[in-house]
Amino acid sequence: MECPHLGSSVCIAPASARFPQGSPSSWCCSVCRSNKSPWVCLTCSSVHCGRYVNGHAKKHYEDAQIPLTNHKKTEKQEKVQHTVCMDCSSYSTYCYRCDDFVVNDTKLGLVQKVREHLQNLENSAFTADRHRKRKLLENSSLNSKLLKVNGSTTALCATGLRNLGNTCFMNAILQSLSNIHQFCCYFKELPAVELRNGKTAGRRTYHTRSQGDNNVSLVEEFRKTLCALWQGSQTAFSPESLFYVVWKIMPNFRGYQQQDAHEFMRYLLDHLHLELQGGFNGVSRSVILQENSGLSASNKCCINGASTVVTAIFGGILQNEVNCLICGTESRKFDPFLDLSLDIPSQFRNKRTKNQENGPMCTLRDCLRSFTDLEELDETELYMCHKCKKKQKSTKKFWIQKLPKVLCLHLKRFHWTEYLRNKVDTYVEFPLRDLDMKCYFVGSGHYTAYATHEGRWFHFNDSTVTLTDEETVVKAKAYILFYVDRQAKSGSDKL
Repeated sequence: MECPHLGSSVCIAPASARFPQGSPSSWCCSVCRSNKSPWVCLTCSSVHCGRYVNGHAKKHYEDAQIPLTNHKKTEKQEKVQHTVCMDCSSYSTYCYRCDDFVVNDTKLGLVQKVREHLQNLENSAFTADRHRKRKLLENSSLNSKLLKVNGSTTALCATGLRNLGNTCFMNAILQSLSNIHQFCCYFKELPAVELRNGKTAGRRTYHTRSQGDNNVSLVEEFRKTLCALWQGSQTAFSPESLFYVVWKIMPNFRGYQQQDAHEFMRYLLDHLHLELQGGFNGVSRSVILQENSGLSASNKCCINGASTVVTAIFGGILQNEVNCLICGTESRKFDPFLDLSLDIPSQFRNKRTKNQENGPMCTLRDCLRSFTDLEELDETELYMCHKCKKKQKSTKKFWIQKLPKVLCLHLKRFHWTEYLRNKVDTYVEFPLRDLDMKCYFVGSGHYTAYATHEGRWFHFNDSTVTLTDEETVVKAKAYILFYVDRQAKSGSDKL
């Protein structure tokens, strides 16, 4: 949020402020001496613990407030409020008076200066210690950083992502996307976007609203993060720059509360797709996409009339068939998708572990079958039939018209009752490879037969045989028809 109190609360000059010794992330609260969650006041540079430890940072703010009944306040007292503080680990800024995190800065950029100063203190305090620990870890953690492949030892170059405060939802999605080779390589090969120049060139960029929208590039920060994850030069990378951009362009994800990983993935892909429709350092998005022939050749899925690497990798097409149950009219609609959300069938919801004995095992195929099975729409979803000229009962069925290069399947782990949202802990068995999707394609449907015997019509569906009638038979979508020659009494040949 844009905080209106920075001008009166941010008063310290980093060069002259009296900060504690050591690294900021390990500073101790001046009251309880706890080194967990230290926050520094941007008015007086005192350090206190966060509200989830002993709450002395908030108490410092409350104690500093001047009662409104005191009319003899000095001008200096009116301005100094001790309302804004900074997290000494993640360098995020919080205003107690607004009761929210802050994304803007003062006119002189004091918040950014304090942030950079704390970073410098952190780096200088731990330089020698890092070298010492690295040498110890090279020996003690050798087994965890090496993989044995066919009897030979191979270095493990994968890099972790630091949790910035309930950001595991973001870290899990970033790690997943970074391991989709074609998608990751596309971003790593993009030209860098220079967001800052002059005296600040080369410094770490922290995006705030006061810097303006031209200084924010989700694609650029995403590219930097993917590059850092596969350099292999560090055990963990801190994605705070990307997180600040996420705060700016995705308001739903501001703050440090836990978020839904699937929702974040969809927002992230949608915003990447939108920004990729622009350009990079004068090179248009379409030119960059065409340079990778592997993507442009098979990219036929468009979202909002445009195609990018997002739709080229994750984009598929669904065919939605609706049939009127009164006149039999069929309506077809084609919808692009980036992922498919699958319900877990209700009959499996009591089986929470793979080895639990009660009930059958739920498989991914069960979820896909539930998604694509013929469904009769209820009274609240009546279909407007153009032939009947009114809303009628109907059936709906999904087919996959085009599979994406990477199929993303989202299992719905929550379902709503009348008042509550309940988590579905059902274990779903899924294949690690060779997922067969042929039976869900358009044109790869199921064959059945209708035949008449001794004056009665039967429907043959593999091992199931049911009695039916002529009215049902004539409505079937015929593929192969057999007509048997019979001699009419009049002498004319008829079939």
